Amino acid sequence: MEDFNLHYRFLNWRRRIREIREVRAVHYQERYKRILVDGDILSYHGNSDEVGCYIAPRPLNKENNYFEVCIVDTGVRGTIAVGLVPQYYKLDYQPGWLPHSVAYHADDGKLFNGNGLGQQFGPKCFTGDRIGCGIYIESFDRGMATVFFTRNGKEIGSVVLAVSPDGLFPAVGMHSLGEEVRIDLQAEWGRDEDDSVMMVDSHEDEWGRLHDVKVCGTLLEYVGKGKSIMDVGLAQARHALSTRSHYFEVEIIDPGEKCYIALGLARKDYPKNRHPGWSRGSVAYHADDGKIFQGSGVGDPFGPRCYKGDIMGCGIMFPRDYTLDSEGDSDECIEGAEIKPKQPPPQQQQQQQQQVRNIMYFNGEDDEEEGEDMEAEEEGTKVMVFFTRNGKIIGRKEAGVPFGGFYPTIGMLSSGEKVKVDLHPLSG
Repeated sequence: MEDFNLHYRFLNWRRRIREIREVRAVHYQERYKRILVDGDILSYHGNSDEVGCYIAPRPLNKENNYFEVCIVDTGVRGTIAVGLVPQYYKLDYQPGWLPHSVAYHADDGKLFNGNGLGQQFGPKCFTGDRIGCGIYIESFDRGMATVFFTRNGKEIGSVVLAVSPDGLFPAVGMHSLGEEVRIDLQAEWGRDEDDSVMMVDSHEDEWGRLHDVKVCGTLLEYVGKGKSIMDVGLAQARHALSTRSHYFEVEIIDPGEKCYIALGLARKDYPKNRHPGWSRGSVAYHADDGKIFQGSGVGDPFGPRCYKGDIMGCGIMFPRDYTLDSEGDSDECIEGAEIKPKQPPPQQQQQQQQQVRNIMYFNGEDDEEEGEDMEAEEEGTKVMVFFTRNGKIIGRKEAGVPFGGFYPTIGMLSSGEKVKVDLHPLSG
């Protein structure tokens, strides 16, 4: 009888273990509705009248206390929410709308903490931005968790939230057509922070000058006032275009209020408060009106206007008699391969150098009063500058290369403008 009881208890024990494993199998299962899941890509799969929600299979814990969501596409309205919810959260509601949940919403930068009324919390988020959410490790054992949020690797704020018995699960909500994100449930907070800074710094090294423009990886964001024509945000590449790197592209991620985005080429000492194309030694294609500006504040009709998602490109068709400039900084010769025309006669070269020195002290408005004669004297060999839109050439413009070369230059002038830049899309 004793042996029978032991055998019976053993069978009960095995059955209990199997039941626990089955419960855990259900427990660790992702849940989603009106969301298409393709690996780590989540995309909205509804009709914009109803919320789509995704809930990760595991709650955050001490070993994995943070996750990130990168916005691939903001879609029609950018109503993307990132946060934490209980395990059996209703999938017809955005994270943060129901009790015991919290979420940061990309479209308005508000924090929703257990109700449908959000409070202003951080900046709006757009395509290319990374939203992170985590729990401070020291708060896990207290029943109340301190939840923090990040944007592009920087913490923007925190809130205290009651922890449900099953824990807090990473969640993503969407509510308009075209919205798409990439989720990283294994992201690490703190240990990767230095690496992300190094990545941003490496991209900053590509730029010789930045004025009222913030760099985040390959993204440039206008951070100026945008109140007058003097509030130009300018980004100029460190190296001039050359036969090795003769073309670059800009994708409009967010047109901002006015889409006052200009792409073109300018001399190295181009004024920081002038849009590319407005002053001497520059030529640029402007997205808002499709006009080309060449050393003047008056543009000429050139191509179509550009909008969100359009890719604008600019390059130079160099003549065959261009030669490498072996003088100057050796690093620049190797990395930038700076190209310039054959040297003019000594007297003309001295005049050009004197003009360049004088230009550095101009005040902007006086620049336009010097007239075209000085501009003609300043120019070197003529080259053909071409512009593209979505991979197709839309026009060409002959321009004289300023002394020292033509540098890729981008201008922005209205709030919210953001572009993605590729300085080396072609091998050349």
